Amino acid sequence: MGRALVAAAPAGVDVVALGHNDLDITDSNAVRGLGSPDVIINAAAYTAVDKAESDREAARAINVDGVRNLAATGARLIQISTDFVFDGQASTPYKPDAEPKPLGVYGATKRGGELLALTRPGNVVLRTAWVYAADGTNFVRTMLRVMKANGAVRVVADQVGTPTAARSLAEVIWKIVATPEIKGIHHWTDAGVASWYDFAVAIAEEGAELGLVSEEVKVLPIATKDYPTPARRPSYSVLDKSSLGFEQVHWREWLRRVLREIARA
Repeated sequence: MGRALVAAAPAGVDVVALGHNDLDITDSNAVRGLGSPDVIINAAAYTAVDKAESDREAARAINVDGVRNLAATGARLIQISTDFVFDGQASTPYKPDAEPKPLGVYGATKRGGELLALTRPGNVVLRTAWVYAADGTNFVRTMLRVMKANGAVRVVADQVGTPTAARSLAEVIWKIVATPEIKGIHHWTDAGVASWYDFAVAIAEEGAELGLVSEEVKVLPIATKDYPTPARRPSYSVLDKSSLGFEQVHWREWLRRVLREIARA
């Protein structure tokens, strides 16, 4: 996400990009040493959903205490959050004011970070879901690797949400940065709805057209109960993006763009 933000930065914006080796957001003294930025976009998070169940202290340090430190700087904070603050029991897209009911440690700590970010007026919490890119570790790259290695992949078909390209999210974040009137909680993913199985099928189909995987790859649907994990996932986490009023592009179109980028590389 950080790399996507740097790549999408508008001309004339002075961007200081800090990785975790450059700044430990859990260190309040280090955060105070940032100086006086106008805006902080917090793309840092503890996102190991399953590991968080047994590593609560580390998840809380990054997702809660780190946000507290960033919010204390006085800069306008854009806090990236997650669909995991919801329990997945809805049947229509979650609006920003829907009641959070996280199912696990990851979602609970991200919700804690949201509340701290919102203690200062003008700050923004932007929830998103299923983020992927042409680089880094993410679902798309994992699927391509497994498909190439095994010729088949088993994917959960009863968890529904919306994939989000990191570049799409980055472009929206910069629009928010440029619009001081935007504040509070908002949602952003790409348009449309998919299960993880649907997403994997699309990766196989589009990937085959680009020569990234064989046309013979098989994608097999399974149920959540057939793939037990330490952390529970929301079965439905489609987000309502209407509060921002920005144009949406369907997730499959963004997938094509990202896969073309991978193919070129």
